[in-house]
Amino acid sequence: MNITVLGAGSWGTTLAILLSENQHAVSLWAHREEFSQTLNADRENKRYLKGIPIPHSILITHSPDEAISGAFPKPDVIVTATPSQAVRETLLQFQKFNLKESVFVNVAKGIEVHSGLRMSEVIQSAVADLHPEQIAVLYGPSHAEEVSQKRPTTVVAASSEQATSELVQSAFMTPMFRVYVNSDVVGVEIAGSVKNVMAIAAGIADGVGYGDNAKAAIITRGLAEIARLGVRLGANPLTFSGLAGIGDLVVTCASRHSRNRYVGEQIGKGRKLSEIISEMVMVAEGVSTTKAVSELAQKLGVEMPITQAVFDMLFENKPARHAVFELMTRDPKDEML
Repeated sequence: MNITVLGAGSWGTTLAILLSENQHAVSLWAHREEFSQTLNADRENKRYLKGIPIPHSILITHSPDEAISGAFPKPDVIVTATPSQAVRETLLQFQKFNLKESVFVNVAKGIEVHSGLRMSEVIQSAVADLHPEQIAVLYGPSHAEEVSQKRPTTVVAASSEQATSELVQSAFMTPMFRVYVNSDVVGVEIAGSVKNVMAIAAGIADGVGYGDNAKAAIITRGLAEIARLGVRLGANPLTFSGLAGIGDLVVTCASRHSRNRYVGEQIGKGRKLSEIISEMVMVAEGVSTTKAVSELAQKLGVEMPITQAVFDMLFENKPARHAVFELMTRDPKDEML
């Protein structure tokens, strides 16, 4: 197939390489012209993915025209791999092209701030005449660092159309990158996005020094919050026990690769969010997602105490120990409610 990858961060670069090795014709679009020039010169993403060579078969460009038709007549698949809050802005740069026959595969994890839209909804609203069945999301426990080194990884491709899910499965699957299919787009997107909020919470617990019991509590009660929001939006509860749910939640709450866990850890040590963000190379999606999910939960009347606590620590400068104390001393609850 002919595939255009939008976004040359660690994940976009990793997937472009994987797809190229699967014998697809691939173009990789970078947001900044100077960065695309550097990638072309080095044939390695030294900023985001050191030590992994980029095949010369991949066309790297900053030009929307080249990204869409420089390596082939038109893309069969377009992968959105920019940060979630940049998906709409990126797609608007490509609105002059007729993309209504392409399949869109979103790998950005997040909820759009202010609109509260999931990424599949953002794509549909930004691309003219695109139908929901032409959109898929590819989520799961999949750090770019490990996928690029061909370490065993499993993910899930979700679309409202079975044939679309299976097309994505076929395009991406390798012996070390196993892709399952799912029809629950809402559940997969909510699970894969809100888990970043819980990763910040887990990092805060690490930074304060609370230990394994606290992290286990965050993962399990965090999953309950994720499922509560997802079901309210129409998701299948079983999705949250799958790869995009508990699978991605565990890895991002525990891994040294997790940028969101790192942000939380630094907050737990008493540092300010602005200071942490300013020194990071890559985007921690959970920061903006915390704001979006907090607003969405309030709008829908869904109780999400951990999310609200993270919001208060990130944006209201509430001390971590104070926020945790408030969580621990809430009114007694039934675990199943």
